[in-house]
Amino acid sequence: MGDVTERFVDSADGVRIAVYEQGNPDGPTVVLVHGWPDSHVVWDAVVPLLADRFRIVRYDNRGVGRSSVPKNVGAYRMYCYADDFAAILAEVSPGEPVHVLAHDWGSTAVWEYLSRSGARERVASFTSVSGPSADHVNRYVIDNLKRPYHPRQFGRALRQLLAFWYMALFSIPVVGPAVVRRGFRAGTVARRLQREGITAERILHSDNVAADAVNSLRVYPANYFRSVTTARTDHYVDVPVQLIVNLADPHVRPYVYDDTKKWVARLWRRDLHAGHWTPMSHPQLLAQSVHELVDHLEGRPASRGLRRAEVGRPREYFGDTLVSVTGAGSGIGRETALAFAREGAEVVVSDIDEASAKDTAATIAARGGVAHAYRLDVADADAVERFAEQVCAEHGVPDVVVNNAGVGHSGLFLDTPRDEYERVLGINFGGVVNCCRSFGRRLVDRGIGGHIVNISSMAAYAPQQAMNAYATSKAAVFMFGDCLRAELDQAGVGLTTVCPGVVNTNIVHTTRFDAPAGKQANVEVRRAQLERLFAARRYGPEKVAKAIVSAVKKTKPIRPVAPEAYFVYGAAHLLPQAMRSTARARVL
Repeated sequence: MGDVTERFVDSADGVRIAVYEQGNPDGPTVVLVHGWPDSHVVWDAVVPLLADRFRIVRYDNRGVGRSSVPKNVGAYRMYCYADDFAAILAEVSPGEPVHVLAHDWGSTAVWEYLSRSGARERVASFTSVSGPSADHVNRYVIDNLKRPYHPRQFGRALRQLLAFWYMALFSIPVVGPAVVRRGFRAGTVARRLQREGITAERILHSDNVAADAVNSLRVYPANYFRSVTTARTDHYVDVPVQLIVNLADPHVRPYVYDDTKKWVARLWRRDLHAGHWTPMSHPQLLAQSVHELVDHLEGRPASRGLRRAEVGRPREYFGDTLVSVTGAGSGIGRETALAFAREGAEVVVSDIDEASAKDTAATIAARGGVAHAYRLDVADADAVERFAEQVCAEHGVPDVVVNNAGVGHSGLFLDTPRDEYERVLGINFGGVVNCCRSFGRRLVDRGIGGHIVNISSMAAYAPQQAMNAYATSKAAVFMFGDCLRAELDQAGVGLTTVCPGVVNTNIVHTTRFDAPAGKQANVEVRRAQLERLFAARRYGPEKVAKAIVSAVKKTKPIRPVAPEAYFVYGAAHLLPQAMRSTARARVL
């Protein structure tokens, strides 16, 4: 991480604070402020992601590491932490405002500092992680507890107050320190971190974390009861603030931040599917968030993610959203790309026929949207991975991934050549697997959720002997989705399996028919019959696209499309034997 310079800064009450500097000495300064029970070490995974651009300043809070350890509980009041922050700014950046990234109690201390006059001249931006203003939390909890006639808000306020139970426990003399010592000896803290998905090698605590935790535990009795009972009503902030809201944080519930817009002039909010310790679990996202905000404040156009995070900015439903659609050169894929674009999405359209993908992208652009065309063979796992890497590098991780590419096939199993059977499975099922693998990992790792749509078919639950390969591939997509949905849910990534019925696309025209010897002449006759049937049905791909967009909005797990798809879905579950009997019907 480069050379680190240590110095000591004296705070207003004489407490000495250990300060550590590294990174680009000519870059803008970013100050990283930790919470309890951490030290400056908690930022070790974030620092390398900022060091090339920023001059980084970290410090150990009072009671931690090489900083002084006051014995008086009053020395751990939030205004003392704010004094420490002010003294450090005066020492390390006397002439230029700094950017701040702070976590937990460190973030609460920065909020305290920002209530002071002149803070705007000293702080250029503030990214707050799991540490709201004590005043703002108080106002949220107390004001809503006074309004029991609003049961939803009252219940939320009560749940948040109860979530602070551990603060009351830590505030009890002798008992609090004893609980903390026992917790570290028993490995309770490590197990808690591991439940948040933080593996042992990613846990960033100093060698003296247990002693530091006990020493700095005084922050709880110094602030808990006071913050619950009293608060300012004029804590307004004119510094640009970015909230990283950890949706699975057991200590601060996400709805507590809903009122922050009343107190902050310029506010961005990113909801993260993570627990409390995001400096360890999601360092990449924290660093990226700082980069994007600073870029914007320095005059660069806001990134898509930052635009989406801006509170109060009007947008269409899928505005500032990136959507990837495979098989987007025609049919359902094309109409789906157009439908998302109409609702404000930027669209990545791909197809094995590059010319058709470019045509779809051109249509979107002609209507005022933004689209990017690529050639993609979804059955080629390596090609899909290269595609995902290129898309994410050039445009970012898609928020919605629609795996639509597929082919039709008709024929009995024993009449279908092995290569053709494998081709159908490789495109219809293998293509979905390849795209889910390449984009699913990226969606999970970025931490802010997303949605995957896999196009199956009514044939997935309607067995037909003359559609063995096709129905099997679509049934595999259906079950694959059910399994993967459960896995992705904990990361906030939704998954919808869409099962269209009879839809008038060009799929019949491009479908291969494998017939037994002596019946080859029937193939084109049967194709013409099916094309007339599909055309007479008058159910176009635009209706499937509308259903897909709606299913993403509503996070539907399964979405049959067309009346017959719903009917057969019900029959397959209520009358499975009847459905098996229909499979005996011959087509060729």
